[in-house]
Amino acid sequence: MKAKIGIVEGDYIGPEITKEGIKVLKAISEKYNFDLDLIYLEASGQAYDKYGEHLPKHTLDEASKCDALLKGPFGGPPEEINNPKWATVEKDAILGLRKYFNLYTNMRMVKTYKCLFNLSPLKEHLLNGVDILIVRELISGIYFGEKNERIVNGEREYSDSMTYKESEIERIAIKAFDYATKRRKKVTLIAKSNILKSSILWREVVNKVAKSYPEIENNYMHVDNAAMQLILNPRQFDVILTSNMFGDILSDEASVLGGSIGLFPSASLCDGKFGLYEPIHGSAPSIAGKNIANPTSSILSVALMLRYSLNLNKAAIDIENAVEKLLELGYRTIDIYTEFDDKNKLLGTREYGDAIVKQINGT
Repeated sequence: MKAKIGIVEGDYIGPEITKEGIKVLKAISEKYNFDLDLIYLEASGQAYDKYGEHLPKHTLDEASKCDALLKGPFGGPPEEINNPKWATVEKDAILGLRKYFNLYTNMRMVKTYKCLFNLSPLKEHLLNGVDILIVRELISGIYFGEKNERIVNGEREYSDSMTYKESEIERIAIKAFDYATKRRKKVTLIAKSNILKSSILWREVVNKVAKSYPEIENNYMHVDNAAMQLILNPRQFDVILTSNMFGDILSDEASVLGGSIGLFPSASLCDGKFGLYEPIHGSAPSIAGKNIANPTSSILSVALMLRYSLNLNKAAIDIENAVEKLLELGYRTIDIYTEFDDKNKLLGTREYGDAIVKQINGT
C-alpha cells in the first residue's frame, strides 16, 4: 500500500505541531509497512507571501491528487485583522478548501481523560465517560450564505443569510445516523426551530431520515439549551448533529470538558475516502516558535486520517492508545501542566512527539 498525503503546514504554531503529526505518521507507516508519499502544499499566509493569494490553483491541483490532507491551523494575530495577508484567510483558504473538495461532513471528537479531570472546570462525576462525536454540516449555512452591505439612514447595515437545502441536510443527517450505529445509538439534533425557519427544515428532514434508523434514538434540543446541557450533563450526548455555525461554537465549548482545546482533532469528509484532517484550534501566534504548543490535536488528526481515508483502523487505535498512555504516565505539555504535576515530565512540542513515537514502538 502507498499513501499520498498532502501536507498543509498552516501558520504560526501550524508547522510545529504538523511536524509532530508527520513524525507519528512516519512511525506508523514503518510499523504497518506501507509507503508514504508526502506532498507539501502552499496555502494561507505562506502562499500569500509568495503569490499574493491564500489558495493558489496549483495547490488545489496537487491536493486533488492526494489520498488525504493533513493541515495545520490557519490565521494571523487578532490585532492584524485588517492586514490583507490575514483579513480574508478564513474565507479564502479554509472555506475555500472545504467547498472545493465538497467536504460537507465535519467530525469533531470530544473525549475526556481521567488523568486530566483536574483541568476541567466541571466536577469529576460529570466528566467520567464523556465521549461525544459532533457531526457538523460544513459547506453551507451562514458561513457560505449571501452577504450584503448597504447604507440605511446614513449608517452601515450588514447581513449574513443562513440558507439550507433539504438535500444538504439529508446527506449530513445520514452520516450522523450511520456513525451512531457504531456508537451508543443516539443522535441529538441541535438547532433553533422556535425562531429560525431553516431550523424547522432541519427538524423535518432529520425526522424523515430517522425513520430509516429505528434502532437509533432520535432527539432534538434548542441550541441555547444544548450549550447549557454540555456543561450540566455532557454524558447525555453521543452523536450531536448540527449546522455549520452552531457546530463551530458548540465544539469549542465542548473542548473545555477535556481540559484543553489543544487535545482535539477533526476530520472533514466528502462522499469518498478523501478527507482533510486538522486540529480544531487556531494558529496561536503568541506561542509560535517556543516549542511549547501541544501537538496532540495534530497527532490525533493523523489517527482519524488512518481510520477514515486509509482504512487502517488498528493503526489509528495504536496512536490513540499511545496518547492516552502518555497522559496516564503523567507527561504534559505546558497547556495541561499544573503545579501538582511532575516537572520532570513537562515536555516541549518536539519531545512530546518523540514520546508518542516511543509509545507506538513500545520502546
